[in-house]
Formats: sequence, C-alpha cells, structure tokens
Amino acid sequence: MTMLDIRDIHTAYGDSRVLFGMTLSVDEGQVVTLLGRNGMGKTTTIRSILGLVRPLSGTVHFDGRDVTGLPAYRIAQQGIGIVPEGRQIFGNLDVTENLVATAANRHGRADPWTLDRVFGFFPRLAERRRNMGGQLSGGEQQMLAIGRALMTNPRLLILDEATEGLAPLIRQEIWGCLTALKAEGQSILVVDKNVEALLKIADHHVIIERGRPVWSGDSGAFRADASLKQRYLGI
Repeated sequence: MTMLDIRDIHTAYGDSRVLFGMTLSVDEGQVVTLLGRNGMGKTTTIRSILGLVRPLSGTVHFDGRDVTGLPAYRIAQQGIGIVPEGRQIFGNLDVTENLVATAANRHGRADPWTLDRVFGFFPRLAERRRNMGGQLSGGEQQMLAIGRALMTNPRLLILDEATEGLAPLIRQEIWGCLTALKAEGQSILVVDKNVEALLKIADHHVIIERGRPVWSGDSGAFRADASLKQRYLGI
C-alpha cells in the first residue's frame, strides 16, 4: 500500500521557483531516501509535503487522501512525524518535557511510543531526562528530535539531514536506530549525505537535481551505476 505519493509538484518562494515536477512515493513499511547536492530542493520537497509551503501545482496524497494545500497541523495529524534539519528541539524544556510536548496516539496504535519506550530505545536520553534541551550534545539532541517525532506515533517518519554534523560513532547509533525502526515496519523518508549507510538501510532512492527527480531505483541499481555519485552527489 502506498503511504505517501507526491506527483508533479511545482513549488516557489515568491518569484523564485525551486521544484519543477517533483515526484516520489513511499510504500507502507518502506525506507526511501531523497538524495542530491545542497540547494537542489530536498528540504523544499519536505516542506511541500508537510504543508509548510503550498505547491503551485501538483498533488500530495497521504494514505490515499489528497492533503495538498491543507494547513500543516492538519497534515501532521494524518500521521506524519518530522525530524527537521537542525533538530529544533526546545532548549528551555527538559528532555521529558520535549518528548511529551507533542505526544499523541491519534490512530490508536496498539503498541504506541511512550516515554518508557523512547527511553528504552535511547538509553542516553533516559540518563539525561532532567537536563534541558540546550544542555545536550548534538547527538543527544538528534536522538531527542527523533524521540519527539516517535511520540506522535507517526505512520510516516521524515528525517531531514539525519546525521548532519554528528560524530561518526553517533552517526552509527542513528543508523542503528533507523534499522530497528525499519524492522518494526515503520515507513521512513530520509534525507542525508551518507550514501553508503543509506544504501544498506533503504529500499528505494530518489535523486533530485535542480528541483527535478533525475533518477530512482533500489540500492542494487545505485551500486551498479558508478557514475551516479559523481554526476549528482559529488561536489
């Protein structure tokens, strides 16, 4: 079953056009990556999905429902959780307060994400539960941002720059978490620059170039085309 389906999205900020026919889909239980150089439209694609910017044309369907143009809070309530670029945790709230601030189980999940479950998933957060968000390291803040998104019990989890700026050991921890979520059947759309790690985790990849999808396929197809990295992902 298709969880997310965006078709022929065109998006602009004022007179500046960013997306030119962006198309991608995420099936239930699937991990999909959105790859591309900086400034190619990855974050704008996510913002278009979430209703943070309204597409000029095209459609966004979630779980078979057309959500194009709905307010962002209405789209989130359909079951989309976001781990935004830069984490954007609440620095003046402690870890526990950050996690419960947006907690919900609107779709009656049988095994919902709770504080105890998040703390079991991220033991480091359990140790820091009374620390303010602004006192955490970058890696701990990313774990908190993921935990906060999971506390909404999302049907689709979106991560924008999942491991940007994190130390290698923390990156491995984040990849391990995403692997565990995939094993549970969590649908995930992820943006990141660590292609090798993504090839091990994801089912499908979409490359965006200047606001357009220019390639899509599975990890095997990606590895088989040695030119993809240089053409679309190299600096």
